[in-house]
Order: sequence, then C-alpha cells, then structure tokens
Amino acid sequence: MEELSQALACSFAVSQDLNSTAAPHPRLAQYKSKYSSLEQTERRRRLLELQKTKRLDYVNHARRLAEDDWAGMEEEEEEEKDSVKAPAEDMEVELVKKLPKRYANQLMLSEWLIEVPQDLGQEWLLVVCPVGKRALIVASKGSTAAYTKSGFCVNRFPSLLPGGNRRKSAAGKDYTILDCIFNEAQQTFYILDVMCWRGHPVYDCQTDFRFYWLHSKIQEEAGLGEKSRLNPFKFVALPSYPCSPESLCKVLSTDFPFEVDGLLFYHKQSHYHPGSTPLVGWLRPYMVSDILGLAVPACPLTAKPAYAGQQLQQIIEQKRSKNRGAKEGSPETETPPRDGCYELEHLSTPKAEGSPSAPRDVASEMEN
Repeated sequence: MEELSQALACSFAVSQDLNSTAAPHPRLAQYKSKYSSLEQTERRRRLLELQKTKRLDYVNHARRLAEDDWAGMEEEEEEEKDSVKAPAEDMEVELVKKLPKRYANQLMLSEWLIEVPQDLGQEWLLVVCPVGKRALIVASKGSTAAYTKSGFCVNRFPSLLPGGNRRKSAAGKDYTILDCIFNEAQQTFYILDVMCWRGHPVYDCQTDFRFYWLHSKIQEEAGLGEKSRLNPFKFVALPSYPCSPESLCKVLSTDFPFEVDGLLFYHKQSHYHPGSTPLVGWLRPYMVSDILGLAVPACPLTAKPAYAGQQLQQIIEQKRSKNRGAKEGSPETETPPRDGCYELEHLSTPKAEGSPSAPRDVASEMEN
C-alpha cells in the first residue's frame, strides 16, 4: 500500500500547465514534467523575444474590463474557430493571439522557479507575498469590484482608487485595474501589480516601470491605506527588492507586518500578460536555500513547516472531495477546506494546522 501511495504521488498532477504552482515543486518532489520539451530558461528567452514584436490591443482590453462591454466578441470567437492551430512546441512560448474574454484568467500567474537564472541578481525583482486570495480589482463607474481568478465577482464596494467611488469618478472616465492579494484578517488588498491606472494601461510596460508607476501613483491618493466609509478595505502596495544574495538574506530575516506566504520573482523586462509565465517564479521561503543554493539565516521564514511533506496528499484529498461533490450534484457535500490545507485560490498553503482561524466571510466567497 505504501508503494502504491508513492507511485501515485509521483504521477499525480493537478494542472497540465508546466511547473504549475498547483502542484509540489518539481525538484523537491522528484517530479519530472512530461508536458514540454522546452526548458524553463529557453522559454523565458523566447517569451522576451516574442513580446518585443507582439503588440496586443491593451487599450480596448482595459476599457472592456472597466465598462463590462464585450460587444463584438462573438465575431472574434468565430474567427478563432476557423484559424489554424500552431504546432505544440510553438504554443509553449507563444503569447495568445487574443486576450482573455470577460473576467476569467486575467491575472499573470507564476511557475515554480526551477532553473535559477544566471542573471537573477541583475535582472530580477523579489516581492514578498502575504497569505491571502488572488483578486482582480476593477475600479470604474463609481464602484470597485473584486473578481476571483476564475472571473467571479465576489464583492462590490466603494474605494478611493481612481474611478472607485461616485464622488471621484470623473464622470466615468477614470478606471483602475489591479492585481491584488486579499488578506481577510487585516481587511486589506495588498497590490502585487498594476495593469491600468486612471485609464492608462501599462500591460506592455516592463516590470520595473510598472512597480515604479504603481508606488508613485499610490502615494498621490490620500486615504487608500486607511479604512473609512469611502474606503472600507485598505489598499497597500507591496514593495519589491533586488535579488542579490545580500538582499535575499536581509529580506528573509525581516519581520513583516503580515503572515508571509511565499516569494515571487519577476523578470524586470517582462510585460504583464494574463496566464502562467516562466518570467514570474514562485518559491516558498524555506526553499530558497535548496533551490538558489544560498546560505540563509536561521529564522522563522526559513524554517521548514510541517505541511511541506504532506502537501501533495492534501491536494489529492481536496481534489477527491470536490469530485465526489460534483458527482453527487450537491455543493454542500463537499468537504470544506481546513486551515493548513492547500487551496488553489491561494498562492500557497494558507496556514499550518492548529493555527487560529480567521473570519471567513469575504475569503470564503472568493473560494466559492
């Protein structure tokens, strides 16, 4: 029975996406991907070359998200059906010809950082992520909407983001689109990235510029970091750090004002493109020593948690419970996620087992 469990653990995959963070880290789990013939470094190189020549219509895309206006998309869908598919190897690195429709799959998702870039210290930026749920924030027409990665609107509220409340909506001309992590315990949206600010899309700008633009614009909006009647949830921009060994060690020994989930590594030249990309890498803090080969300080972030060796089994259990609920046709029969279990809306594992549970109202809705 033990051998059967080990065989299942080696062959099980939640996602067909290469190096998906919905599965354990390939190197630490001795997992060999079978979905691609291209290595991560080569795919990064091709994507960087491709984005120099490929220009998508981000202006109209941002406007459609802000105004919820998708007229004419049916004709585009018919054109896509008639188009000839590209070879499988090219599809591994090719940016999609059409941007996602409506609100699903709008966020740029990471891959496990497998092959450490040689230019990690020079061309990459690090963002420390709090525990929470990924959310697409669209502020327009005097209100602010929060969408899950699957495109479901789970909350609508006023905010002090440009276009986010009726008092400062500028007759509907201003709109803002952000990539955030919602931390329910602190009632805070931590801003990972910006796609559009005050009607100006920055999808096709490099990461280092987007981060600079975001922080400079956030400072111009008074009251965003505080809760109020017009801003019931705080909006806080997450800082970025260099990826030099000295900087990484300093970051890992820092005491952050939130519970740390993991580390995102952004290539400085990467544009913001919806979907999974090797130009954004993901590691949990305790993996830095093994994957990057750095001598890290002994601190709470670098300590290996108890759930690390059990995470694959947690994914399998959650997958089975969802399948059982789907077969029975009743969502109530699904086993509710327990603290410490792997939840796909999270970037990583939210809490170790035995941790105190936070209120689950808005976050539970984002789960569903």
